[in-house]
Amino acid sequence: MVLAERVSKIKPSPTLAVSAKADKMKADGIDIISFGAGEPDFDTPQNIKDAAINALNQGFTKYTAVDGIQELKDAIINKFQRQNGLTYERKQIIVSCGGKHTIYNIAQALFNNGDEVIIPSPYWVSFPDIVLLADATPVIVTTREKNEFKILPEELREAITARTKAIILNSPSNPTGTVYTAEELRKIAEIAVEKKLIVISDEIYEEFVYDGLAFTSIASLGKEIKDLTIVVNGVSKAYSMTGWRIGYAGGPQEIISAMSKIQSQSTSNPTSISQKASVEALMNSHGAVNTMVEEFNRRRKYMAERLNSINGVSCLNPMGAFYAFPRVSPLYSKRFNGKKIQDSTGFADFLLDVARVAVVPGLAFGDDNHIRLSYATSFENIKNGLDRIEEAIKQLE
Repeated sequence: MVLAERVSKIKPSPTLAVSAKADKMKADGIDIISFGAGEPDFDTPQNIKDAAINALNQGFTKYTAVDGIQELKDAIINKFQRQNGLTYERKQIIVSCGGKHTIYNIAQALFNNGDEVIIPSPYWVSFPDIVLLADATPVIVTTREKNEFKILPEELREAITARTKAIILNSPSNPTGTVYTAEELRKIAEIAVEKKLIVISDEIYEEFVYDGLAFTSIASLGKEIKDLTIVVNGVSKAYSMTGWRIGYAGGPQEIISAMSKIQSQSTSNPTSISQKASVEALMNSHGAVNTMVEEFNRRRKYMAERLNSINGVSCLNPMGAFYAFPRVSPLYSKRFNGKKIQDSTGFADFLLDVARVAVVPGLAFGDDNHIRLSYATSFENIKNGLDRIEEAIKQLE
């Protein structure tokens, strides 16, 4: 059987693959501590679940408008205005089946064969593949750890060609935890406006910022950049609703309308009851968010400190999201039982086999010198898992 050529261009999600392998080992009775999952370990707040139950009981189980119910659109508009100082109309909002689906719709609506899309690396694993599925070309710009993994204005300028159509920004970042300041975003915005560059701003980790940092949406920095920006967000991370599959975007009406057209011929509307639950999340659940962020902050500080105390490992203090991205490349070329560790994949395999700890190799994010650990797991798991990692590394020769 001959499959479509696009299938050969992409790879399965490495983060999901790590979780699946760890889950299989757990099912086989092996005690595995996983730092692989990109989802909060908190339960969905009860008031949100109650809203879904009420929707079920009221029979709200039918098709809805393709691009989301008006009540949810209004809650999203309210959120954008309240938290980001952004004003949108209903026709500038779309609700989709998760943040990933939202970005996929954007790519399908915007990109053609020959278009180039700038993606700073390290990047979220799906960005390049989503661009490839739209027959466009991902242009990877490698950022530097000494610059906190942020793309610099001069690096952006150098990457732009006559074929460049867009840049994908992710702040706070998965996997690095970096957060762009307003001034850093302003410099990027100036270039985007000058070059008429579309900005896809993935802000799904917006709520997770630490050490007194303020989150800024690039779209809030003026009308010209707002008119070029599609802001992507969702309820999955902030409200611990990963399985509810609700993402959304705000942006220029022409692009949002095109995304809706594509969605109408693929998934159609997002789940009706999830939409009702998301209204409750956006309007009445910020207290639960604050509680979760406070606990993540405690875990973040501990994990970064412990990682930096391990010989051969160094880690920037994450500024946002819920990931640490330690450099482990000084340990490459070391051996365990005669087997040489050569890269981040080999190091991740070593930790899983020897320490019984699951991490994601940095190669999946475009940086083979690092690994990613999620601290969206219990403090006990973090402590025990880091103990295991430290002991395993001591066995390397």
